[in-house]
Amino acid sequence: MSLAVEETSLPGVLLFKPRVFGDHRGFFLELFREGAYAAAGLTQPFVQDNHSRSARGTVRGLHYQHPDAQGKLVFVTRGRVFDVAVDIRRGSPTFGQWFGTILDDETHCQLWLPAGYAHGFCVLSDVADFMYKCTEVYKPEQDAGFAWNDPDVGVVWPADLAPIISAKDAAAPRLRDLAPDQLPIFTGGKLS
Repeated sequence: MSLAVEETSLPGVLLFKPRVFGDHRGFFLELFREGAYAAAGLTQPFVQDNHSRSARGTVRGLHYQHPDAQGKLVFVTRGRVFDVAVDIRRGSPTFGQWFGTILDDETHCQLWLPAGYAHGFCVLSDVADFMYKCTEVYKPEQDAGFAWNDPDVGVVWPADLAPIISAKDAAAPRLRDLAPDQLPIFTGGKLS
């Protein structure tokens, strides 16, 4: 598998660019091969795959799970989204900072968010199919998040966004209003 890996502005958050083989019939690519990702440092086993479909303007996030944090490898199989990672590890030098990128069904790029990062995206196409490979199973009682438009975090969402938000996300608190025990702790790269 030919896989280009780019570091982002957030430690541990990686952008994977798989090789796409295309011709007049369509395309082929490998979505995942354990050895190729392990060579890039991604060695945690994936235990759950998720698939969401969303309409244009849908904003999902900013979500995370605590205390059993999930690492997530995310990508789009149909459509186009603006995808965001936010460092929420208390004590991290990049706490509250974010990274955003376009994920779509043309480049097939994938974003890796290690445990300790919140995640969100907004849909830029008419519809988007979004896939998540997770390192921890989803636990509803540990589902957490904060406001997608938190001014302290300052994510610069696409200018023409007319957000469609769930009631849960619309009522989400700001990051600074979360109790310390609701966030993971940064301990030199590891979570505790």
